[in-house]
Amino acid sequence: MLQPELAEKIVTEVQRLMSEEIIVVNTNGIIMASTNRKRIGTFHEGALITSQQQKKLIITEKETFKLKGVKAGINLPIFFQKEVIGVIGITGVPETVTPFGEIIRKMTELLIRENYYGEQFDYHSRAMETFVLEWLQAKEHSPDLLERARALGIDLELNRTAVIIEFEQSPLSRVVWSSILKSFSQNKNDVLTRSGNVRIIVLIDCSHAITIKNRLESFFNFIQSSFGICAYAGVGQCAVPSKLHDSYAQAERALKLARRKKSIVLDEELTLEMVTGELTEETKTEYVHRTIGPILKEKDLLETLAELFRQNHSLKKTAQSLHIHINTLHYRLKKIEDLTRLNPTSIHDLFSLYLATLFLDEQPKILKDYR
Repeated sequence: MLQPELAEKIVTEVQRLMSEEIIVVNTNGIIMASTNRKRIGTFHEGALITSQQQKKLIITEKETFKLKGVKAGINLPIFFQKEVIGVIGITGVPETVTPFGEIIRKMTELLIRENYYGEQFDYHSRAMETFVLEWLQAKEHSPDLLERARALGIDLELNRTAVIIEFEQSPLSRVVWSSILKSFSQNKNDVLTRSGNVRIIVLIDCSHAITIKNRLESFFNFIQSSFGICAYAGVGQCAVPSKLHDSYAQAERALKLARRKKSIVLDEELTLEMVTGELTEETKTEYVHRTIGPILKEKDLLETLAELFRQNHSLKKTAQSLHIHINTLHYRLKKIEDLTRLNPTSIHDLFSLYLATLFLDEQPKILKDYR
């Protein structure tokens, strides 16, 4: 329970309150941590007596000659769940350090409880994450998976929608993670788990008439206002138990677009992205080079092309947005055609240009080789 790392943390925290020498000792009387590094690993008879008698022990200068490895001061038992798990000692004149005794003990026990429940949270998080990832990958429910599901109170036979939430900030502290996971409103059949350092996976019970997008928006507003954290999400479609992995794959696909848009994207809303999402980065990079490669060094032309699509191919609005004369816009479009051999007035060529700008927006690193 009381490990050397935790003992060191206790000494560090207590040392901030007082300048006296501090030791933390295990129940066998061995010093685990101390402000005096030379004492670590040595035997402290006073701490052993304190642990055995489960009560405070004051050691005067006279008694230092009777007990092995001690100095004048005070030794206090550390309790956790009504059991003595160690001893904290403060070296100094007993009359001077004793008034600090109970404060130091309470602080120490608080640190130990906090560490314990933190470890429990981490253990449960890892167990849930491992289970959910195995569940999503399993082609059929093995006896082991079914048994673990029962232990976790999870019904594997419900139709579910997979949602992947991703945070922009990383890493998040344990306290923030705990608050975030508790704050996501869910019904009793929903399954929620942390995934890595920046993701949450939610498997939502489809049997309830709920609006997932509204729930996510409320959740995002809360974490933004409470922790200053920005998030986005990909939402799959409702799937029967045997097809839950498909819903998760859809959520992954939607998340790619959500990451670029910094928003919530539902897979059922995707059209072109259904196709482009299946292409590799290498294919997209090669496509960019084959189409708009000749203008990748031309910043004005790239901005003009991107704005043309943002303005839904309205030449008037594009010129206004770029603050250029309409004749300048025509000149730039003609230059794009000359360099790429793709005509922006042709549906086929226009679509080719649009795909290229879409892929370039996904992978801005392509431009690094040209600047």
